[in-house]
Amino acid sequence: MDALPDGVVQHILSQLSSARDVAACAAVARCWRGCVPYLPSLYFPRGAFDAAPGGAAAAADEAIGRMVAAAERLEELVIYCPFSASLLPLWVAARAATLRVLELRVDSAAADKSGHLDCIGAAAGLEEIRLWGLTMSRPPAWGRMERLRVLEVVGATLGEAAVNGAVAACPNLTDLALLGCDCAGEAVVSLPLLERCRLDFVGGGNCSLRLAAPRVEFLEVQGFSWISLQGGDHLKHLTISKNTGTVYHVEMEKLPELDQLSLRGVQWSWGAISSVLQCAGEVKHLVMKVEFCGDFDTLQPFPEIDLAQFFNSHPKLCKFEIHGAMFAALCHKNSLKNVSTVTHRFYIAMFHFLLVYAILNFALPMQLDSRFVIPCLEQILVTVRSPLNAEQKLSTLESLVRHSVRLRRMIIRISQMKNCHEAADDFFEEICKFTCINSDRVCIE
Repeated sequence: MDALPDGVVQHILSQLSSARDVAACAAVARCWRGCVPYLPSLYFPRGAFDAAPGGAAAAADEAIGRMVAAAERLEELVIYCPFSASLLPLWVAARAATLRVLELRVDSAAADKSGHLDCIGAAAGLEEIRLWGLTMSRPPAWGRMERLRVLEVVGATLGEAAVNGAVAACPNLTDLALLGCDCAGEAVVSLPLLERCRLDFVGGGNCSLRLAAPRVEFLEVQGFSWISLQGGDHLKHLTISKNTGTVYHVEMEKLPELDQLSLRGVQWSWGAISSVLQCAGEVKHLVMKVEFCGDFDTLQPFPEIDLAQFFNSHPKLCKFEIHGAMFAALCHKNSLKNVSTVTHRFYIAMFHFLLVYAILNFALPMQLDSRFVIPCLEQILVTVRSPLNAEQKLSTLESLVRHSVRLRRMIIRISQMKNCHEAADDFFEEICKFTCINSDRVCIE
């Protein structure tokens, strides 16, 4: 290190961010200590001051204040260790002119931290904010954070007004994440530049979401019973789930660019499922893991789904993951009627053509319906939950293999199948036979 030019040494030390490393290097030599004002980033890990005499919080407050004051060009401040929230306004004010990224874990500070977090608005140049474990019941007094592009809140208790106020204060967000947040009421998100959005609301209440984001490409929502999406022309990834309660209504427009769609939850209304599937006609990867239907507390199975109509409505589907309820809906006796009807019409038309040709002794133009095919499906994962209706389920599996012209792999997952029924062993034996016959493409998981 002594042989290196001072500029190179300063550049190397400026790459440090951990407070432990900065303090250790500053204690080595006086010239190294002079590099602290040029540090662009400071990171205080969660257990940085656990062994400090006099208490971790007091030691953290003193060290954070001293190092933030010394780092004159600080752009990124990350604090995971316990600290006194009352001192946060002093630290933010000291570096308000240069600060670009602020990440705080505030669950160890005062019970009500919303007043102290209002100081974030003083750093008008912030581009990214990440907050962990806060409690906020009212809208933050941030003003308008015009430069903010990323807002992430994790493990927070938020009021409806706090959520909507925080989002409204950041009109130019491209990334929004509210993860594991305990919140009820209606979330209103209107962001013209938003590209990636993750909303994970926990709690037993029914929440609703109104999202207007014409540029959104990645969207994951969890915990909402009513969802309204305006603008989905650029949406490529969509996940809607609800671990408890029911998804009653989903309203959206056509999704022409959608590549991956995942629907998960215990109970959805069939109207909500139908609405999403109709809008996602161009989807390539579909995951259906919904247990029951029903508009209210009554749990109902899926209605019958015509297999040919379903795949004709989703012609670009390449990868399909079906849970038990969706698979059972495709396995009713009427679900394959259009498949068999197409084949039946083909043979009738062929017989009619040959008969007429033999009688009239000249060729007639054939007007035949094309045989049913699933053109793009390459991978399918089927979770079988019950041995009931075994014959129809086997017929459906055979039809999927027969009509999927590009199928490379079918995985039949039966590890969660209810085996208390007496037909379970026979059904399992039939699945094994089917797997052996199609061993090049079908396997059991």
